[in-house]
Amino acid sequence: MVARREKVILVAGGAGFVGSHLCKKFLGQGHKVTCVDNFLTGDISNVRALLDDPNFQLLRHDICDPHKWPGPIDEIYNMACAASPSRYQSDPIHTAKTCFQGTLNLLDLAEEKNARILQSSTSEVYGDPEVSLQSEDYLGNVNICGPRACYDEGKRISETLMWEYGTHRGVETRIARIFNTYGPYMHPEDGRVVSNFVVQALQGDDITIYGTGQQTRSFCFISDLVEGLTRLMASGEKMPVNLGNPVEFTMLELAEQVIAKTGSRGSKLAYQPLPQDDPQQRRPDITRAKMILDWAPRVSLSDGLDMTVSWYRDRLIADRDAAAIAGQ
Repeated sequence: MVARREKVILVAGGAGFVGSHLCKKFLGQGHKVTCVDNFLTGDISNVRALLDDPNFQLLRHDICDPHKWPGPIDEIYNMACAASPSRYQSDPIHTAKTCFQGTLNLLDLAEEKNARILQSSTSEVYGDPEVSLQSEDYLGNVNICGPRACYDEGKRISETLMWEYGTHRGVETRIARIFNTYGPYMHPEDGRVVSNFVVQALQGDDITIYGTGQQTRSFCFISDLVEGLTRLMASGEKMPVNLGNPVEFTMLELAEQVIAKTGSRGSKLAYQPLPQDDPQQRRPDITRAKMILDWAPRVSLSDGLDMTVSWYRDRLIADRDAAAIAGQ
């Protein structure tokens, strides 16, 4: 049997939620990993346990800025961009720049190193969809001048750059359109719905429901997403591929499950106005992922929430203990 060659893998945004899971997976497979992060939203605690691994390198760097990369690189995963609305809207120009200039810099690097590159795009390229399910050939319904445009349109231009470099410069590009993902190592203050609900419930606070709560999302557990990303990278597919869980839940249904899983007795539902351009519905068509990657989610929302709630409970206790020690 021929031994599998050790790869050199660069993960941009590697200290973030999804990126850190990728780093751990690749190190576990015996590959060399360079984690690149500017720590605007990445968390050092996500990769602290990896720092003593001789195959792991951590570089604080913003991909919007040029950088000389010594040595070979086999694969590049571009996970670098704030993904929660509260975070990407806090600096919308940098968000758009990360999607354009950051992706451009990594594509130039991929061309220089003859590396394969995967772009983490998003279901947000579909905007507030007028069709259900959302398949890869749906062109979307995006407001290009709204508060979410820096991210939605940013990810659309990053896809265009990937396509053009693949078509005209021969770069091996892959595009993953990621739907709502959750799980351990998502920051407690991330701002997305699962982290918000779980943290609020564990602290006994009211659960914030925007609008009527009838808007829907489809929740994919992190281990399922990571498997889909690595399968896509290993495939020959250059067109975008949806990665998400097609089982759909309303925000009210999610809130009910979270309250039950956390055992919260003090949390009630607190309704707030629906933010501008907030999508009413999200449900991926994963037919192409099933056919091309032989991939489909395996973790149910119930099982995934069990693991997620357990991690957040431990994280909140650790954060409180650290704050108490710091205050002494």
